[in-house]
Amino acid sequence: MKGWRGMCGAAALVASLVAARPANASSWEDAGWGTLTILSNAVYMPAKLAYATLGGVTGGLAYALTVGDFQTAETIWVTSMGGTYVLTPSMLQGQESIAFSGTPGTSTTTTSDTGRTPGLDEQDLSAAVPR
Repeated sequence: MKGWRGMCGAAALVASLVAARPANASSWEDAGWGTLTILSNAVYMPAKLAYATLGGVTGGLAYALTVGDFQTAETIWVTSMGGTYVLTPSMLQGQESIAFSGTPGTSTTTTSDTGRTPGLDEQDLSAAVPR
């Protein structure tokens, strides 16, 4: 009885070793890009958040100092708060663009192959403020 168990165990071990495939090079490459993305975001995200926060405060000061000139404040806000907040592997590979700052009057997001815009679009804030 013990002999059969040993043979079955050996056969199962051999079958699992024969059926096992070596690791795919693509998975190692994906792991590398993922690691690089995490390390890049550890530096990029705090810098972007500090830039956006300072831009928000500066836009508020500009609004107050220009006695309610919303267009000036909005230009500062869109420039500092727009753009990319999180890096992705496709951005690091050069397939998508990285926009540290926004562009007033345009959207910083790009359309994908499906024709829809990924992420959030910038909206004109002047329509929300009564004049």
